[in-house]
Amino acid sequence: MSNSMVVMQPKAVMISSHSDQWGTEICDCCDDMPECCFAFWCFSCFTCISAKKYGECLCLPLLDFCGCVPPITMSMRGSMRQRYGIKGDMCNDCLMATFCRACVWCQMSREMKTRDLQITLIGARSL
Repeated sequence: MSNSMVVMQPKAVMISSHSDQWGTEICDCCDDMPECCFAFWCFSCFTCISAKKYGECLCLPLLDFCGCVPPITMSMRGSMRQRYGIKGDMCNDCLMATFCRACVWCQMSREMKTRDLQITLIGARSL
């Protein structure tokens, strides 16, 4: 008879009370007036700070000015949809990023504020 011990790590469980839709519409920029004004007066600074808050490189949005379709805005929007479980498609992301770039960045910023997930470790010991 052999003695063996089985150890299993607890698995993370994330429960979200948010829906599978964007929290605000694309044209609801005035819902957060300070962010709307910041995006209007200094769009480059606003996009860079928003990208940093999302966890991306600070200067990444500056690459958007290389073509007619903004690849960074489009990919950030797609990434955010995937991270938060928001329904949509790349065609819509491409259209929105191309023709409503400032509104897209404001919407993504509002979504990050709304879905700000605070991670709490339960039962963790401090050393």
